[in-house]
Amino acid sequence: MTVITPRRAKALLALLLTAAGLPAAAAQLQLPDGATQTENRVRDPGSYVLPLGPWTPEGMDTKVEEGRIALSAWRIPAQAVTTLQILRPLRDQLQEQGYEILFECADRDCGGFDFRFATEVLAAPAMYVDLADYRFLAARGLRNDHVTVLVSRNSGAAYVQTITADYTQAEPLTTFEVETPSVPTVSGGVAQQLVGYGHVVLSDLTFASGSSELGTGDYGSLGDLAKFLKDNPARRVILVGHTDAVGSLEGNRTLSRRRAASVRQRLVQSYGVPGAQVTADGAGYLSPVASNGTEEGREANRRVEAVLLE
Repeated sequence: MTVITPRRAKALLALLLTAAGLPAAAAQLQLPDGATQTENRVRDPGSYVLPLGPWTPEGMDTKVEEGRIALSAWRIPAQAVTTLQILRPLRDQLQEQGYEILFECADRDCGGFDFRFATEVLAAPAMYVDLADYRFLAARGLRNDHVTVLVSRNSGAAYVQTITADYTQAEPLTTFEVETPSVPTVSGGVAQQLVGYGHVVLSDLTFASGSSELGTGDYGSLGDLAKFLKDNPARRVILVGHTDAVGSLEGNRTLSRRRAASVRQRLVQSYGVPGAQVTADGAGYLSPVASNGTEEGREANRRVEAVLLE
């Protein structure tokens, strides 16, 4: 006797609706118990650059999706769970509802740092991504709708982000049956934000226009970061340089790397931070925090962040 589970029934219903020329039902994903939603936003209409392959020095295979773009993130209290244990049941649910997995990868195979900053990620504290421990998948539904799932974790919790793109849907594609509490805020200095959010903007740093050399003088953010690293010798950070969107991507990535390297050099030489605790890289204009359409937004996007590596 064949047993039809609720998930199988949804998949069969989707196939029957498609055969009849009717829209299939929206994907329904169930997260583990205790999951709390940290952010939910919609761009309607909007666009989303859908990753379909790993990052390589030659670029990344992508497709621009337009329509209703829904972005959501969840936090799952968990200490002994892996990213695969979180992603696998979500993947299974999508496949059982008729979704085709287009691309799936894990941290280094995705392209590590470069993939993370080349794809859209909700800002902390809503979403946290460990550059050495994350998983990603992209899937296509029966209505040619698309879903991406990004999973990562830190020492105390797992994080899940979904982005859905659907030009036929009047309601968000993916609905998780969890409560939506308020997002906790983390106040305090560099150390508190670094531990609480996973990264912190070193907002008092200054660079001459077009220059990669850090300005002279003492910086409170570097002093605080140096103290945190020397008090916690097992901790490591990566300094990530960011730019505005003026100029070419390669030119901006080079400039952002050099600025991050200049900050690293200052931390090691002037603040006595062991070099093994700090690395540097640059994302160019791939991870803006504000619109590049205004001078204020461009100034906010020109920054160096410290990202905590677990």
